[in-house]
Formats: sequence, C-alpha cells, structure tokens
Amino acid sequence: MNFDDFHKNISQLQQLPLGGLDAQFKLAPKMRLGYDVEKIKANNPKRAAVLALFYPDDNNETTFLLTKRASYKGTHSAQISFPGGKIEKSDKNLTHTALRETFEEVGVLQNEIQIIREITDVYIPPSNFLATPFFAMMHQKPEFKTNHEVDEIIEVTLKDLLDDINLDSIIMKTSYMDKITVPCFRLNDYVVWGATGMMLSEIKELIKNIQL
Repeated sequence: MNFDDFHKNISQLQQLPLGGLDAQFKLAPKMRLGYDVEKIKANNPKRAAVLALFYPDDNNETTFLLTKRASYKGTHSAQISFPGGKIEKSDKNLTHTALRETFEEVGVLQNEIQIIREITDVYIPPSNFLATPFFAMMHQKPEFKTNHEVDEIIEVTLKDLLDDINLDSIIMKTSYMDKITVPCFRLNDYVVWGATGMMLSEIKELIKNIQL
C-alpha cells in the first residue's frame, strides 16, 4: 500500500473495532494462552508502552519500524521489537512513555509523530510486563539515531506484513523455554514472534479491514 492511500484512511483506522485478543492470539505462543485477565491482574505486572511507527519509504511505500535489541544478560536479549520500554515516574501517561522511549532508542522527535490510536495491551509472562502498544505515523521517513539498547534498525513494508506468505512457525529455545513451537512472521529475513508478533497480528487485521 502506498503511503498516500494509507494516510487517507487514517480516520477509518481510528474508528474500526479492534480485533483484540482474538487477533493477537493468532500469533501467540502456547504458553501465553494460559494467562487470562484475572491471572494477569494477580501477577501485578509492571507497565510499559511501545510505538508501532508507520511512515513512507523512499518509494512512498508504507513502512514500519522494528528494532533488533542489543544483546545483554536478560529475558529479551537480541529480540525483534518495537521501540518502547517501562513507564517512568516522570512520564505523564503511557503515550508519553512510548514517545519518550522512541526518542531515546531511535532518535525520532516526539513532535514529529502522530498517534493514530492505542491498541490492545499485551501481557509478557517472562518479564511480567503489561505493554500498551500505540499505532502511530509520520509524514516523512525518519532519520534514525540509535542508542546502546538498539543493535539494528529494521524497516518493513506494510505490503510484507499483509502478505500471508510471511506467516510461519518455528521451534524456539530461549532462556525461559526449551524447544517450543511458536507462530511467527518472517519479515526481512527476521523471525518476529511473541509480544511483537501479537501486536503486529492485531495491526494487520485492523488494516485489512479498511474499506478502500
């Protein structure tokens, strides 16, 4: 989808009903399915926010940003994710968290970003975070400047997200699970799964419901 078509349908994207957990669970690891609202609440999760940022590439194709996290001794080392992180005491709200973290991690100024809407929270069991994703856009391709938390910038076309050929499953081994089959997207030769995959699944369904 070229960016002009994407942009003219923003009002639809703001008003369409969200797919919620039904959409997210199409890309949820099996272990995540065991957590209902009450169990999540009982775990008293930490709060976080991420930004799904869409913008035109050099060919005016609608593109969105993913990052490869830096390697570290932690649960989400070297994973593919949206920019984002935990809420800080200085943050006014979760929207501010997502914008602040995006600036800190990839250098995009907050006043250049338009928030389209908040989408469904995603619970992340291994780190006990409840992450709120914000669907956002820019009118021009950003100039990225990464910090130490980001190993690589990954720019993916919306066309590739919408193409079902890029849906797959893979056997994963991580620090918290061993040889489990998880659904995933294969985007730009990267495997995108877990919380980020769940968020993208809901965004994909939302965009597919646009009446062109």
